[in-house]
Amino acid sequence: MFKRQMEGKFEMSDLGPLAYYLGIEVQQGQEGITITQTAYARRILEEAGLSDCNSTKVPMGPGLKLSKTEGGKPVNATNYRRLIGCLRYLLHIRPDLSFAVSLASRYMKEPNESHLLAIKQVMRYIKGTLGYGIKYKRSKDPKLYGYSDNNFGVNQDDGKSTTGWVFYFGDSPISWSTQKQGTVALSSCEAEFMAATAAACQAIWLRRLLNELTGWKEETVVLKVDNKSALLLMKNPVFHGRSKHINIKYHFIRECIEKDLIKVEHVSGEEQKADILTKALPRLKRLKKTQEDSRRLKKTLEDSRRLEKTLEDSRRTKKTQGCG
Repeated sequence: MFKRQMEGKFEMSDLGPLAYYLGIEVQQGQEGITITQTAYARRILEEAGLSDCNSTKVPMGPGLKLSKTEGGKPVNATNYRRLIGCLRYLLHIRPDLSFAVSLASRYMKEPNESHLLAIKQVMRYIKGTLGYGIKYKRSKDPKLYGYSDNNFGVNQDDGKSTTGWVFYFGDSPISWSTQKQGTVALSSCEAEFMAATAAACQAIWLRRLLNELTGWKEETVVLKVDNKSALLLMKNPVFHGRSKHINIKYHFIRECIEKDLIKVEHVSGEEQKADILTKALPRLKRLKKTQEDSRRLKKTLEDSRRLEKTLEDSRRTKKTQGCG
């Protein structure tokens, strides 16, 4: 259906089921579609000289603190930027790398040894997760919903907070981001308020995009936040003492709520899926199920291809014997 809709708008050539596009591997099966970047990830490791490195379980240690002024001797900035550029392309399907790569990206102007070590930690994590990707399952009535979170005042250089948001369509993530906030927040409530506004802007764009591409009816998007004080601030149209100093643009979230474009709901910290986008965690437990599904589907597809090859070899053998 989607293909027919696109053919009605653009000139297209049907080359069959998509298997590879711009470094992204597409595996299609009865259970759904899985996208990975295994070959591209291997190439990054080779170019960095880390093909034989030991793997690690997390992309960044939870206690790591980076800054502009501390961390050892300067390193080659050109090489550092090249590695960052390669890693950023992996973010198209790897939300688990988002925080670590975003943090390391802040030091491209004058990188030092500690920044390079952080990049190598990400590479070692990739070495152990080459097959990780995202699985998109079939869904009769998918809903668009999202999560927003922040890590208050964590930047060592300017005290700014980190925003993270992720949006799901059905059971799978379709859009995510890690960003340093543009202004200093005076409280965690204020930082959550600013993070939710950034997420709301993305939600409005996704509603329109999905409607244009698929005809999906634009519904109210649920945005889940784990700070109850921030939720009260979003729903209160009165500019009281707690919010009157906040930049006008961040009050956009209130307008979205009033117009029923966005509905904000509370979610517990344990269920906050944007948490991995704002800080380094001791383990990425929230990605575990998706990754297990990805590996399971990949194994099923490989088994299917082996069976097809066996059957084809058998047919060729019988044909040869018949000719003899």
